[in-house]
Amino acid sequence: MAKLVSSTYGEALFELAQEKNTISVMLEEVSGLQTVLKENQELSVLMNNPKVSKEERSDILKEVFRGRISDDLYNFLLLLVQKGRYAYVEEILAYFTDRVKEAEGIGTAYITTAFELDTDKKDEVYKKLLATTSYRKIDMIYQVDPAIIGGMIIRIKDRVVDSSIKTKLEGMERSLHAIQLAE
Repeated sequence: MAKLVSSTYGEALFELAQEKNTISVMLEEVSGLQTVLKENQELSVLMNNPKVSKEERSDILKEVFRGRISDDLYNFLLLLVQKGRYAYVEEILAYFTDRVKEAEGIGTAYITTAFELDTDKKDEVYKKLLATTSYRKIDMIYQVDPAIIGGMIIRIKDRVVDSSIKTKLEGMERSLHAIQLAE
């Protein structure tokens, strides 16, 4: 349900920005709004409290955001409150951000390694990913997980390339168990 709501409303916000030719401005505003929402968890708790009426939520939005964000984004937040979808605001904004990046040819890659990569190795991975994808730019997000022992795991959208030693060892273990069971 959350994925359907976030894609429906996120796509609507994207189309609005596209129609008004304000995609880059809206992206900047949405990024700022995401930061505000992350830093002010009390606001999320208050806005998602079932005891707070839709009118009170609208008043809170007016108090906090009116005049500080564009009318389009402000009215969009009011629409989420009126339709009872404000609980999904973070997912909707994330969808919008991803949609804008996708439209501009910017991908996001999550790279997990057993140890921190040096700058040269990061550049090498970046160039290799640019060459093997259709993106013109890739945002690289690196994570270190010593449990993978070695190699790396790369995730772009729903594609995963797992060349970690841990996965290879688990594959070998499954093969050995299969051989033992076959005998």
